[in-house]
Amino acid sequence: MQIEKIMSKTVVTVSMDDTLSVVKHIFENAKFHHLLVVENGRLQGVISDRDLLKSISPFIGTVQEKASDTFTLNRKVHQIMSRQPITLTSNADVYEAISLFNQHNISCIPVVNENGAAVGVLSWRDILKVIEVNHNNKLKQAK
Repeated sequence: MQIEKIMSKTVVTVSMDDTLSVVKHIFENAKFHHLLVVENGRLQGVISDRDLLKSISPFIGTVQEKASDTFTLNRKVHQIMSRQPITLTSNADVYEAISLFNQHNISCIPVVNENGAAVGVLSWRDILKVIEVNHNNKLKQAK
């Protein structure tokens, strides 16, 4: 099965000079866990919600918050993003993606076209959903 059939085609991007405040706002208002960092139409990196949480003060939004905590939101995306992400093209096989997830400590694989532009994102959750659907279909057919 090609990953084009299971990848998320909704790609939300940020630029390298966006602040972590922008990233935090996007993650708080969206139901996904990865943002693609794009400059001049080409993928440059990935930032995950976990990258963000590790990079900002845990006191933001609490009564203990200080100016120095808020300042962490002024950091730039390029300071914390994962550079040179492992990518696949949309015609790659799902087993190739599984192999990459197993070989590397990654939680998503950006999907790019021949020009290096992001066209989708594949997460390990996308693969698990397909496995679950296939399993449930087999159970129904067995009855």
